[in-house]
Amino acid sequence: MSCTHTHDVLIIGSGSAGLTLALQLADQFSVAVLSKGELHAGSTWLAQGGIAAVLDEQDSEAAHIQDTMIAGAALSHEEAVRFTVRQSRNAIEWLINQGVPFTRDGNQYHLTKEGGHSKRRIIHAADATGKAIQSTLIERAQAHENIDLYEHYVAVDLITRDKLRLPSNRCVGAYVLNTRSGHVEVFRANHVALATGGASKAYLYTSNRDGASGDGIAMAWRAGCRVANMEFNQFHPTCLYHPQAKSFLITEAVRGEGGHLKLPDGERFMRRFDERGELAPRDIVARAIDHEMKRLGCDCVYLDISHKPADFITEHFPTIYKRCLDYGIDITAEPIPVVPAAHYTCGGVVTDQAGRTDISGLYAVGETAFTGLHGANRLASNSLLECVVYAQSAAADIRAQQSMEQNLPDIPGWDESLVTDSDEDVIISHNWDELRRFMWDYVGIVRSTKRLQRAKHRVNMLQHEITEYYSNYKISRDLLELRNLALVADLIISSSMLRQESRGLHYTLDFPELSPELRDSILTPVNYAWPR
Repeated sequence: MSCTHTHDVLIIGSGSAGLTLALQLADQFSVAVLSKGELHAGSTWLAQGGIAAVLDEQDSEAAHIQDTMIAGAALSHEEAVRFTVRQSRNAIEWLINQGVPFTRDGNQYHLTKEGGHSKRRIIHAADATGKAIQSTLIERAQAHENIDLYEHYVAVDLITRDKLRLPSNRCVGAYVLNTRSGHVEVFRANHVALATGGASKAYLYTSNRDGASGDGIAMAWRAGCRVANMEFNQFHPTCLYHPQAKSFLITEAVRGEGGHLKLPDGERFMRRFDERGELAPRDIVARAIDHEMKRLGCDCVYLDISHKPADFITEHFPTIYKRCLDYGIDITAEPIPVVPAAHYTCGGVVTDQAGRTDISGLYAVGETAFTGLHGANRLASNSLLECVVYAQSAAADIRAQQSMEQNLPDIPGWDESLVTDSDEDVIISHNWDELRRFMWDYVGIVRSTKRLQRAKHRVNMLQHEITEYYSNYKISRDLLELRNLALVADLIISSSMLRQESRGLHYTLDFPELSPELRDSILTPVNYAWPR
């Protein structure tokens, strides 16, 4: 017998976007928040640098807007940029009121500077900002009587009235795998929000520890939503290069506070690629590192801040100092070996300013969504800001629809009668490895038409295998993530093939110049007619 849960709002994802949305709504609605693993798993917890916001008298909204537009290679939507920047102070004040312990400098909050920013505007909690935000929001959510938190629950697919063959399409819930019991449960809700993060785990090397498997994007696509600009995958220039240090990010702020990028022989090289040197936007720095590694055949380059006083380093970067020391690297005395890694998905599910998708009742917030803010390249520390700003905007829209609540339909339970336990789970791990490797080799920092064609051929074959496996065997978290990643990888490849120019994070050898035309790469499901 399938278990059914009913709430006013279902939020899939427990990062900063999902928890902000939950806390904004819980005084008026019953809210369910799903987490694939522990509540602290996911990308927010790993975020080090901070949140970009106009908080200093020497700064201005105009400057922040301009920096964002420049980093986005002219493809950022100005309306989205203005909206986000103008809400930045309110977003930070809300986080402070929740109890987030941002670092102080005397009576003021300390602001740092990161690549692409013309001013110091990054408010942070030492070098563990995401952890500070996430832990604070988790505590607040756990204390609220109207928020039910479900750990180890993995969404399988959205449920819409269309899928139930009912008129007036609307999202009414989701099928969700309880990984502890191994059974799929039904979650019903009048409003559903996707806050599942990006899809960086489609790549072999990534800064993301957990999640980032494109779940929300894939589910929204299967339900009939458009996605946009999936070709713009941000590769963070500096992840720690060490055989035991998987997915450990070295924050942008190390370069913002004077860190130098060096070749193995100690030569600084960034000025040869951009006059801003180490403070150039991430796409430029990542491509420069990739170029030098391939030119020299070296395994990594080095990020050196050891010329700064030791006390300064340990005070500003205590987490990085301790983690590197665990691996035998003393960053106060020697450089840090680093490599680029897939970090952030700038595209996603198409939404409006209120987080609404193409399907009534379905919202997307955070990295899952395409708001138009990031354009062809995300400006450092705009991501956590976007999470809070658009979660607040979506919450306002949901609150305004109280009088429009609908009776939820009966939803049939998940049918497991025709599937069996698999004795060949090795297929999942093999397909997972193959997917991430060809995405890294063919759809990575530097692309070409031939590489994309190869990737398209490979992903088509994989999707056939995965679909057959999914149809015949009981589902698991690994299988669901693989299914979603293969779909999202296909969307990334398709979007990349559409963009016949090099702009921002999309660099192709066959079209190295900018096109005079500014356009988004918008994909629409074949069986979906817009508008609806």
